[in-house]
Amino acid sequence: MASTFRICIGSDHGGYPYKQELIPFLRSLGHQVEDLGTHSESPADYPRFAAKVAEMVSRGRADYGIMIDGAGIGSAMTANKFPGVLAAACYSEALAKNSREHNGANVLTLGAGITTLTESKQIIATFLATGHSVERHVARVKMIKEYEQRPMAASSLNHGDLSPDDIARISQRVQALLKGQTPASPTGGALPVSVKDLPKLIDHTILKPDATKSDVEKLCAEAIQYGFFSVCVNPSYVSLCRQLLRGTSTKVCAVVGFPLGADATQVKALETRRAIRDGAQEIDMVINIGALKSGDDALVTKDIRSVVEDCIDGRALCKVILETALLTDDEKVRACEASMKARAHYVKTSTGFSKGGATAEDIALMARVTAAKKLGVKASGGVKTYADVVKMVQAGATRVGCSASVAIVEEAKALAGQR
Repeated sequence: MASTFRICIGSDHGGYPYKQELIPFLRSLGHQVEDLGTHSESPADYPRFAAKVAEMVSRGRADYGIMIDGAGIGSAMTANKFPGVLAAACYSEALAKNSREHNGANVLTLGAGITTLTESKQIIATFLATGHSVERHVARVKMIKEYEQRPMAASSLNHGDLSPDDIARISQRVQALLKGQTPASPTGGALPVSVKDLPKLIDHTILKPDATKSDVEKLCAEAIQYGFFSVCVNPSYVSLCRQLLRGTSTKVCAVVGFPLGADATQVKALETRRAIRDGAQEIDMVINIGALKSGDDALVTKDIRSVVEDCIDGRALCKVILETALLTDDEKVRACEASMKARAHYVKTSTGFSKGGATAEDIALMARVTAAKKLGVKASGGVKTYADVVKMVQAGATRVGCSASVAIVEEAKALAGQR
């Protein structure tokens, strides 16, 4: 085995200081090193740089790749999308040795928030010094690579989200409403949002401070009965909801920085990680409203990004609560732009704890601003009737948060003559 290698290295902003120290370390060992960025501590999306590293290895332009982000997990996921790449996130020398000896890893990802710089150097040295030649391990890695060549079978999993056909049907019904047709009476016509589609739009919510365990148990039972997309709860109830909803399609959503949005960025990130560990699959986080109104868009973006990155690492969606009732239209636009820049998945109107909730005008504005990035738009706060839901969908909402979910579905059933 060659004693020196061609190594490409990359990082996001969190891993940048480590990268700057690791490059001379690698060169001191005699390796050829190519720095693929990022080149400063300004906010940077780790998938971009993990992809650059992986592509170099995939194309044979580097023997090994090294990527550093906060935890190393997201970068490994990204790198493993490239043909021929076997990326491993390693937090110890034992893992580094195993990833090479047993798995033939050719991309090493490190977590600057998990290992020290000294530990990272030891991990790298072990990774590069370990061979991959034991016959049984080589055979197993060959199996992994064979899976990569197989065409992907159509998935039979139902994730409970709206399909393109669902969206198309809802859109057609909304267009009918715009032309002056009212929701159907029990004697005829189709509802603009059908009884079948309605629950898939709803985050069934209980966020009141005096909510009890029995209240949350009832919420979950109703979600199962009606097939709501998710339950939205305060973080302390996430574990309970996960237990009660296990085996169903209903997801668990937790709120972060709720309801004021004034927590420190690090606290929001910590709260997010804990909620995801407890079982949350979606996070609704409140922006730093004061920072936005002060014109500090960079802080707002950083605040959102800190939560989004942990959501991506934890395979969760992030919805950004703007609290629109407190904002001017210009501030709403800037908040949407910050959410897009931070790579959030949704923007959301309200907490329900301020002086106003969702309006059709705000939904339309948010949908228009975020259309280019295809963010979802969630209407929340003051949605109490079926007509409210139709109005929000008509304006561009793709999800609705409400506590009156059961009454809304029963109202729709009555209009459709299903009672």
